[in-house]
Amino acid sequence: MRQAVLSKPDGSSFDVWRGTLAGASASLVGIGLARFAYTPLLPAIIGAHWFPASTAAYLGAANLGGYLAGALIAGLFARWAKTATVLRAMMLLASIAFVACAFPVSFLWFFVWRFASGLSGGALMVLAAPAILANVAPSRRGFVGGAIFSGIGLGIAASGTIVPLLLRQGLTQTWLGLAVVSLLLTVIAWNGWPKEDRSKTAPAHSHAAAHAKNYPARTLRALYIEYALNAVGLVPHMIFLVDFVARGLGKGVDCAAHYWVLYGLGAIVGPLLSGHLADRVGFGRALRVAYVVQTIAVALPILGTGPAGLMVSSVLVGAFTPGIVPLVLGRVNELLAHHPSAQKGAWSTATTGFAVLQAGAAYGLSFVFSSSGGNYMVLFAIGTAALVLALAVDVFAALRAK
Repeated sequence: MRQAVLSKPDGSSFDVWRGTLAGASASLVGIGLARFAYTPLLPAIIGAHWFPASTAAYLGAANLGGYLAGALIAGLFARWAKTATVLRAMMLLASIAFVACAFPVSFLWFFVWRFASGLSGGALMVLAAPAILANVAPSRRGFVGGAIFSGIGLGIAASGTIVPLLLRQGLTQTWLGLAVVSLLLTVIAWNGWPKEDRSKTAPAHSHAAAHAKNYPARTLRALYIEYALNAVGLVPHMIFLVDFVARGLGKGVDCAAHYWVLYGLGAIVGPLLSGHLADRVGFGRALRVAYVVQTIAVALPILGTGPAGLMVSSVLVGAFTPGIVPLVLGRVNELLAHHPSAQKGAWSTATTGFAVLQAGAAYGLSFVFSSSGGNYMVLFAIGTAALVLALAVDVFAALRAK
């Protein structure tokens, strides 16, 4: 348990492991449950005649729109109040949204609360991990960051296991059950956030401005582009994997569910493994490895490697769905090590770019799929090309920096 408690310059201390648990709880609530739990709920919502299929799809998009809004205004929230206060409020908002969605009052009601759940997820993504990692020794930031974002993987796994069990009790009871889980995680995280000395914010900002000439702007812009392209590369598996196995390969829904479980298992361990790799070789090199592995994994269905290849593909892409996040956050902090006040803004920009291209790719690939007559291989090819381009941008930026 070395480095479990970190002494701060002002004499106070921060329990790193308790903070890590708080961060993991935030990512599980804001992303893992608020976003991914909706996927298995969608057929039940349509089947219970809460909303027609076309309308229910828009409700799914409401969460993505809210996520983008949350990523954009998280910094504004943090300027209005202490970061810990904002984080607690966002987790409570997600819990309240689950309760509200248990009652389909109207389309507008449901849309607003799905948007609110997305907003909480975007704000939690931008604020939670940086608040914790600022109090973690640099040699352990990869692993701690991975542990924080493993909450996303737990949510993906829960979407294929816990949610179907809750649905046996009824749709309303499922939403209320998710609210209870969310509220319990909020309580667990409540006192895990680091204390913030807001009086030190201004000098840090001035210090960053004084060193503006050394600001790694080009490398940082390249990182934003890479991360956004990575979002595109993940979309084919995130949206079409189950359908590809069930209908494209003719294996049926039950068989397809097994591949989604593998995807979820990969998502649980992915952030921990990628974070551990970053601690050993550095965030820059770990990112490059991630782009190469993802490129191969997304391309495997195209290569016709059979069930074994598709299993590997499912696990690896699942692993990097949340696993890429701590690598990019760590790289942002690495590039801005001498500009700590700029780190939150840079991470917000990276998260926003990821959210925009992920949503755009989701709609764009859906259009490509329908216009190509249901050609799954085109989707995987586009995802592979996006990851190849991300790798090329990273290598070019590294060479130019030298």
